[in-house]
Amino acid sequence: MSNKLVLIDGNSIAYRAFFALPLLSNEKGIHTNAIYGFTMILMRILEEEKPTHMLVAFDAGKTTFRHKTFGEYKGGRQKTPPELSEQFSFLRELLDAYNIKRYELENYEADDIIGTLAKQAAQDDFVVKIISGDKDLTQLASDKITIDITKKGITDVDSYTPSFIQEKYGLNVDQIIDMKGLMGDSSDNIPGVPGVGEKTAIKLLKEFGTIETLLESIDSVSGKKLKEKLEENKEQAIMSKELATIMTEAPISIAVDDLTYDGYDAKKVISIFKELSFNSLLDKLGETDEEVTEDLEDIKFDVLEEVKEEHFAKENFLLVEVLDENYHRADIQGVALVNETGNYFIPTEVALKSEAFASFAADAKKKKAVFDAKRAIVALKWKGIELNGIDFDLIIASYIVNPSETSADLADIARKQGYYQIETDEAVYGKGAKRSIPDQDKVANHLVRKTLAMQEMKENFIHELKDNEQLELFEELEMPLSLVLAEMEAMGIKVDKDRLEEMGKDLSEKLDEIEQKIHELAGEPFNINSPKQLGVILFEKLELPPVKKTKTGYSTSADVLEKLADKHEIIQQILHYRQLGKLKSTYIEGLLKVIHTNTNKIHTRFNQVLTQTGRLSSIDPNLQNIPIRLEEGRKIREAFIPSNEDWLIFAADYSQIELRVLAHIANDEKLIQAFKEDADIHTKTAMDVFHVSKDEVTSNMRRQAKAVNFGIVYGISDYGLSQSLGITRKDAKTFIDRYLESFPGVKEYMEESVREAKDKGYVTTLLHRRRYLPEITSSNFNLRSFAERTAMNTPIQGSAADIIKVAMIRMAERLEKENMKANLLLQVHDELVFEAPQEEVEKLKKIVPEVMEQAVELKVPLKVDYSYGSTWYDAK
Repeated sequence: MSNKLVLIDGNSIAYRAFFALPLLSNEKGIHTNAIYGFTMILMRILEEEKPTHMLVAFDAGKTTFRHKTFGEYKGGRQKTPPELSEQFSFLRELLDAYNIKRYELENYEADDIIGTLAKQAAQDDFVVKIISGDKDLTQLASDKITIDITKKGITDVDSYTPSFIQEKYGLNVDQIIDMKGLMGDSSDNIPGVPGVGEKTAIKLLKEFGTIETLLESIDSVSGKKLKEKLEENKEQAIMSKELATIMTEAPISIAVDDLTYDGYDAKKVISIFKELSFNSLLDKLGETDEEVTEDLEDIKFDVLEEVKEEHFAKENFLLVEVLDENYHRADIQGVALVNETGNYFIPTEVALKSEAFASFAADAKKKKAVFDAKRAIVALKWKGIELNGIDFDLIIASYIVNPSETSADLADIARKQGYYQIETDEAVYGKGAKRSIPDQDKVANHLVRKTLAMQEMKENFIHELKDNEQLELFEELEMPLSLVLAEMEAMGIKVDKDRLEEMGKDLSEKLDEIEQKIHELAGEPFNINSPKQLGVILFEKLELPPVKKTKTGYSTSADVLEKLADKHEIIQQILHYRQLGKLKSTYIEGLLKVIHTNTNKIHTRFNQVLTQTGRLSSIDPNLQNIPIRLEEGRKIREAFIPSNEDWLIFAADYSQIELRVLAHIANDEKLIQAFKEDADIHTKTAMDVFHVSKDEVTSNMRRQAKAVNFGIVYGISDYGLSQSLGITRKDAKTFIDRYLESFPGVKEYMEESVREAKDKGYVTTLLHRRRYLPEITSSNFNLRSFAERTAMNTPIQGSAADIIKVAMIRMAERLEKENMKANLLLQVHDELVFEAPQEEVEKLKKIVPEVMEQAVELKVPLKVDYSYGSTWYDAK
């Protein structure tokens, strides 16, 4: 097979990629669109061309030998955008990871490096492919050299060969520089002959061959004006040809033999792709973990058939392997333990039967660093083993350092930290239907490797947390919270199955009634759940005005139907039908499926490392999302009951916590005063905005004030407010402007939060939780606007989330200190739900508000409301 050299015009391709793609950036705010586009081209070249030799040439600086000929060469070019300039260092780093040589030479352009190497390679019988966005390089085409010129975007190219040039221009390759000399090049500020364009240049060269022959034969040129222009610009034409001519004997210090390409360094490329958030390119890379880790170092470990006290130390790295997401019902694949005494794998059956292991797990003095403490605690608890003494959780540390990266695979986290001696879980166990547990030796090896990776990464994360002023957030909030959440998950909340089934029957009857009513209004029976049939009924038979169409017909989405609500009685019936249908399928039937057969409880899982604001969410099932605006939805809470007879459900929630946080962060005097006086904040806002007394505030004024109060927290726009209040954008803007005039501290906070995000690339909560906002400098208006709204909202919503987390930890401590039987069951946004014996309710009425209101000290008081009853529904 013959040798093939691929030469890439680095600056040209980077520019093409930068302007062809939107201004992408990663979570740290590093712009990446030029690197991304360049990499896509690079990957295509490697796949299609399969080069044996390769080089990327860059321009070394602004001044070249051509400037001695013409001082204005390349003059007038716009300054390189800083968003592109910052990407070149990463681009060079990427090329190094790909093991592709890169080269630049003072006083010469990338074209000259490429021309010199292309000529040498062709003489040595190489096949040469040049990649550029600049047609200047087409002058190098020969039977050995092809030039691919990118056109629109980064994937469309023309391949210039001598025959292609002949077909396109009717010229031979040598005439390309003559054509440039005549027509000039505005991008390089090569003047050429004024008034001579491509068509005229080609016509003249077909007749006269070269510029020199043409200039010697001007009298033979037809056209008086053209003759004059050529006569007046003889020297300029010759100079322009000289400027356009690529140097093929540049004094380069490398030879073709130095450019061998033997493949990329997978570890380094993957690391860079992950750092730059090139997730789609990671998939395209097609790199299997087997290939990435084929050079894994051998590790030594013992498989323990008997666990003894001598296997444990004061500091231990422990991994409890549970593959299933719902670890309440999952098997444990095995346990790995790494400490100063050795590396160990403990088979599941050995660990669960071992008194020594159970004793070690329960011993709080024997410290354990783990991956996903909550999962390990709950999984072992279901097997009858208590796990205490956890002082480090890798997944929580990773989440705090970068909340936008939420991988639950230890290998993904490890590779972002530059550690590769580990395979992903998918590589070991497979995925989906192909998932299977390999033999014990492979499982053991995998688990010990993961545990060693934790040991390797722990100190790095501790340093990052310290550098970010987040160590306290990690140690005092998120780590203790994981233990509280584990207890809540294992505890679960009891459900009255019979009551749920009864609700399902009631909903079925209501749905039948509404269906009959809809059919009567339509004048015929049809499938209400079929958008196609529903569209025909609404927009053809009933002749309602169609709001929008889809590829398959009329749109019958909720937003479309809501716009038609006043057009026909059938619309409200359809909307109600859909609401009740979702209640029945998602919540009634969904909840019945997840009641644990042994406990008659629902054991939801709280996502602690998911949201970028720090808020908790719940899953399997989502108990935070039970719709309570509909009475039928609120009624679902009737099925949630205490674990014991004669116990009660006790619910407590923060009153307007996000507005109180806003008052504190914004340091707005009026807001602070209103909360200190325990005034109705929405009435107070209406008074200030409308300049009226308390008695003059109407219900509509208060409604508008409430909308803007809560909207401001989320960075509301005039459009958003107009939609929520049903008013014009002009009126909404006037209202927002008045609000910000009335609360200048809030206005300053909003502006400052955006400034901070642009300056630092992130915003923080009161407890130093970060959210990175790379889109804050985007040229895309929608992306930038979203980032600005997020910059305003995150410190508020994130701080409110932090406050209730503090309250949860302190409530758990207080219940234990008071030796109470009450249990914390759920957290639903700003609400905590407990169960307790009736005799403890009076005590809860005192200590729950006390603990929640003193969770953090703000410039305004925190306020907690509570209620209780025999079910969760009655407690509200």
